[in-house]
Amino acid sequence: MKKAYIFLSFLFFSVVVYSQEGFQYYSKKNKVTIPFKLINNLIFIPLEVNGVELTFLLDTGVEESILFSLDEKEELKFNNVEKIKLRGLGSSDFIEGLKSSGNRVVFKDAIVDQNHDIYIILDEEFNFSGSVGIPVNGIIGYQFFKNFKVEINYLTNKIQVYNPTKMIKKKKINKYCVTDIVFHNNKPYLSSLFNLDSQNVQGKLLLDVGNSDAFWLFAGRINDYSFTKESFDDFLGKGFNGDVFGKRTKLDSFSFADFTFLKPYVAIPDSTSLANVKWAENRIGSIGGEILKRFHIIFDYKENKLYLKKNRNFKDPFHYNMSGIEINHAGLQWVQEEVNLNSILVTKNDDSYGVSNNNSDRFKYKFILKPIYIIAHIRKNSPADLCGLKKGDIIVSINAHGTNRYSLQEVNNLLKSQDGKKINFEVDRGNRRLKFTFYLKSIL
Repeated sequence: MKKAYIFLSFLFFSVVVYSQEGFQYYSKKNKVTIPFKLINNLIFIPLEVNGVELTFLLDTGVEESILFSLDEKEELKFNNVEKIKLRGLGSSDFIEGLKSSGNRVVFKDAIVDQNHDIYIILDEEFNFSGSVGIPVNGIIGYQFFKNFKVEINYLTNKIQVYNPTKMIKKKKINKYCVTDIVFHNNKPYLSSLFNLDSQNVQGKLLLDVGNSDAFWLFAGRINDYSFTKESFDDFLGKGFNGDVFGKRTKLDSFSFADFTFLKPYVAIPDSTSLANVKWAENRIGSIGGEILKRFHIIFDYKENKLYLKKNRNFKDPFHYNMSGIEINHAGLQWVQEEVNLNSILVTKNDDSYGVSNNNSDRFKYKFILKPIYIIAHIRKNSPADLCGLKKGDIIVSINAHGTNRYSLQEVNNLLKSQDGKKINFEVDRGNRRLKFTFYLKSIL
């Protein structure tokens, strides 16, 4: 079950946003390379805002740049600040925020916007760093893409931003499948005839780099198609205004352009979560990172083109989290590590010496940093729920190994690894240390 850790694809603002000149290219090279971290199919890139280094999620599903967490970067200063209200996906109403203009945003000292608008979310709960296990300060989307051809290589974890005065070599482009994209509120869509379970469906799908699922489909907006296969209710992630819930199911196949995907999982958000969405005409869903990571991709916003070439991930099977729990990274803690020492006792008897081992000593000699993993959500009647685990449990060990052995990505991979796999958790609940065992179970 791929988790859409961020669902700002539907983000819109209660104020009118006017286009800025945007990022300019200040390198003599034909392209600028930006490394990124890929976590749960999401792309995280380094940038500077007003001289301070930050990490942002790259998300084609948002128009403006959003900042929501500074951690220990209080020295960051903003220009020309005004109060606004923001609204997006989720079940709540508007939330308060700030708009700051005239900010300097820089990528690799070569891609620079001297007059960048940033929207600041004041709600401290809107912070998904815990969902991905690294500090994340904000989101950037359309403003990054609009002036350049941008290539994403999911295998090397590198983005190439091409000099807008140069052409990409035809020899390279000829290896790609090229398709047209259309824009609504500066977000890119495929507008096409799609094939769901051998049934043709006409509509638009948002190309959503900031959604980690394979597909999102909106059941009420797909004409003459119904989801008849087995499904289950699930927590889909956290949106702009609260938690997002819906169903998960599996298709036999899904096709667009020249590409067909077998047995993909899809998420179907419920109507409450979609209440605040401003719909693009004929929109039926989204294509997320679980699909996009199977390609080399070039976005060309100026020419309304998308270039796709299969990479070695293309035929990978689709997996989902079978445990029923969502785990968040809740920080780090110092813990004592015990080390067994072999004490050597030397004795003298007349002219000879004897050596013996004394293994009774245990010496606590150092502290280590261990991640704090907490159960943030648990699906009713899931294997984890039925064994007795609860929301709020702090995980101490997994399969008899301390949590410092695992990154959050590795924990999530373990929970979708194999039907029938045995998982042992040791948790802290209040003042008690408890042990639980469950088995991963596929229900799709």
